Amino acid sequence: MSLAPRAVLVHRRTEYEELLARHGTHGQAAFFLSSRGRSIDEVVRRHDRNQQALREVAAAVPLTWRSSRVERADLDRFLFAPEDVVVVVGQDGLVANTAKYLGGQPVVGIDTDPGRNPGVLVRHRSTDTAALLRAATARGGRTDELTMVEAVADDTQRLRALNEIYLGASGHQTARYRLGPDGASGEGAGAGEGESQASSGVVVGTGTGATGWLRSLWLDRGSPGGLPGPGDPRLLWFVREAWPSPTTGTTRVAGELGRGQELRLTVESDRIVVFGDGMEADALELTWGQSVRVGIAGTSLHLVT
Repeated sequence: MSLAPRAVLVHRRTEYEELLARHGTHGQAAFFLSSRGRSIDEVVRRHDRNQQALREVAAAVPLTWRSSRVERADLDRFLFAPEDVVVVVGQDGLVANTAKYLGGQPVVGIDTDPGRNPGVLVRHRSTDTAALLRAATARGGRTDELTMVEAVADDTQRLRALNEIYLGASGHQTARYRLGPDGASGEGAGAGEGESQASSGVVVGTGTGATGWLRSLWLDRGSPGGLPGPGDPRLLWFVREAWPSPTTGTTRVAGELGRGQELRLTVESDRIVVFGDGMEADALELTWGQSVRVGIAGTSLHLVT
């Protein structure tokens, strides 16, 4: 007998909750904001909308289902199961934060603050939850499959991301590494053992990430190729601020990766971190001589439409 589906509600602390955790009381939080020219009233209204959305989503879970909740800060310690339906209640970025821990489970994005969030990934309202849960478990239910990027270290550490993966020094200072053969097109992407570089890091991004950090780099370089779409099996990579010197080069600074192609980075300094979608607290740490390969992940994000 198969297990009943489990609805996993993913949320994060609101700004109001963070203010209370820091200042202790509503009055102290209000005083802190007023001293900086802000009113707490709008913060409380957004908090209330978020709590209302969470209540409506929880109430929409069928009685025959199991349910669970996880806060953003605890995602790296939460064990998702194959039969889960993941309901992300919050902002677009929370979907990206969650995606790296999933293995193909359907995801429903619920926008708690319509008009304030772009709604690229949180596409639905809390009142639609019941219908979306049915669609997520129905045979032939529609989902958008969004390409993800994956980094795999030579010691088997593994990390996935929905928007982009950053490889570089902690604090975005100068990192030293060798960018090796990758089998991809790009500026300076020739054969051989690669190029030693000193830079503020390497960014490898997807089409979903092409509205943020990746787009900024793409515009800055004036790259002739177009940006990938969210479902395209294509990644773009850029080296940030590569520094030329007698021992480091700048010929391999941008390129494209298709399915089956990988970018290899070998560490030539004390420490390099690899993290996805801005979550540096959950990073791979590599040291002298270690290498990491980055390419299209074998798993996509299945976003319920």
